[in-house]
Amino acid sequence: MTSPQTTDPDWWRQAVVYQIYPRSFADADGDGVGDLQGIISRVPYLIELGIDAVWLSPFYPSALADGGYDVDDYRDVDPRLGTLDDFGQLVEALHAANIKLIVDIVPNHTSDRHVWFQEALAAQPGTPARDRYIFRDGDGDQPPSDWDSIFGGSAWAQTPDGQWYLHLFAAEQPDLNWAHPEVREDFLTTLRFWSDRGVDGFRVDVAHALVKDLTEPFKSKTELPRQSESNGVHPLWDRDGVHEIYREWRTVLNEYDPPRSAVAEAFVPAARRARYASADGLGQAFNFDLLQADWNYDKFRQVIEENLALAGQNGSSSTWVFSNHDVVRHATRYGLPSDPAGGWQDGKAWLLSNGTEPTVDVELGLRRARAAVLLMLALPGSAYLYQGEELGLQEVGELPAANLQDPAYFRSKGAEKGRDGCRVPIPWTVGGLSFGFGTGGSHLLQPKWFGQYSVEAQDGVAESTLSLYRKALAVRRGLQTANELEWNDGVEWVLHFTRPGGWQSITNFGDAPVELPDAAVVLSSGPLEGAKLPGDTTAWLI
Repeated sequence: MTSPQTTDPDWWRQAVVYQIYPRSFADADGDGVGDLQGIISRVPYLIELGIDAVWLSPFYPSALADGGYDVDDYRDVDPRLGTLDDFGQLVEALHAANIKLIVDIVPNHTSDRHVWFQEALAAQPGTPARDRYIFRDGDGDQPPSDWDSIFGGSAWAQTPDGQWYLHLFAAEQPDLNWAHPEVREDFLTTLRFWSDRGVDGFRVDVAHALVKDLTEPFKSKTELPRQSESNGVHPLWDRDGVHEIYREWRTVLNEYDPPRSAVAEAFVPAARRARYASADGLGQAFNFDLLQADWNYDKFRQVIEENLALAGQNGSSSTWVFSNHDVVRHATRYGLPSDPAGGWQDGKAWLLSNGTEPTVDVELGLRRARAAVLLMLALPGSAYLYQGEELGLQEVGELPAANLQDPAYFRSKGAEKGRDGCRVPIPWTVGGLSFGFGTGGSHLLQPKWFGQYSVEAQDGVAESTLSLYRKALAVRRGLQTANELEWNDGVEWVLHFTRPGGWQSITNFGDAPVELPDAAVVLSSGPLEGAKLPGDTTAWLI
């Protein structure tokens, strides 16, 4: 059994974390699905990239009704991905390179194949086996309420004996009853199980949904507050009682030296996110505000100021992220026109056109994505990167319907195309059956244009996006300083701040070039125009 190296307990505060979606990273056995040995084989790549930690998306036994977020067994490895011994080898390889490991934990729901749910289905209504989940009587063939699942359709599914169970996501993901002491105790066991095996931290899926008010009669969905404005009174989301659970978790995480880190995925207003990131809770929470912002000076400035202030209030550090396994890749989003309805450009309408309308300005999107990552890496706090973004990888919009796997596509009856386009296995080589992903094919179809974005095509090319990420992470490590910044206001479309020690970051959101200060440029996201910073470009100076 491997133990992590003793290190600074605050390592996570300004860490660069690289998210690996294991089924789409590297395939060692050639079956078309990525696996743990594939990840191990690419540890040298991660070392050269210069990251501080890996966040590993679910690798547990699963029917893949929701990409692995339907968990059959929280304390094992999916045999298609490897074994517990393989997991131990991965921990060892990462720790030998001084790279931490964060794993996904999915506490809101199990899979419908979990032993508990199978016991519940075999039991009679009203028996203890059913009490670990949320079973209710409906009105004949009508569910207990008209609530909707996140993936479309009813949030209730009927069992053969007539009762209904709640599933906020897919029907294969029954929600757990967190008022049940056995549920709470079992997850503490899971935290210890993986911590004992060397895991350094946990990413908590749907952290804001565990505690629910299921007082009957249920209100209609038309009477419920908007989730973004509920402030703890919505029956299903962001209820205050959830923080008692995370205080218990924190007690367990603090049993280890150093304490295990945790980060909440909590889609809540910024002001309520602070409680998830408190020192007696999970310690950190994802800030998706930049991810959900178009490339705009005013919006970026507002988001950064607000989140740094909130992190300062509770003694945490902010998180910054532009892409992950749930959204259209930002190199594509930034190349799309603004949403005519005034919302952020999430790329979903473009996906429904199979990536044809409107046309993506690939060059502009990549230029902005490169500028964005330098800006993000200069900010105080931790930065989360998603596999393939260091290649400037575009979203795959042209996946055929027959190859789609996301339940969002099926439950919405095609009204949403889903998230498969960002989960296509990444390209390692210019050619080959799966662009170096493995010796066989890939479970999601890779487009012909993938080769130009491959690691092989960019490795050693000074101006490539991969080279930019490698340089930026190396320079950042040398410049890293106290978790604060000072704004340098000037041109209204230029985001300019200084970190302690004289490290300056300047991003030009406009079209016209702007004069740079009299300081040494150590890195820029694109070519400069003499002593001027072009539009859609970021430079670091000292």
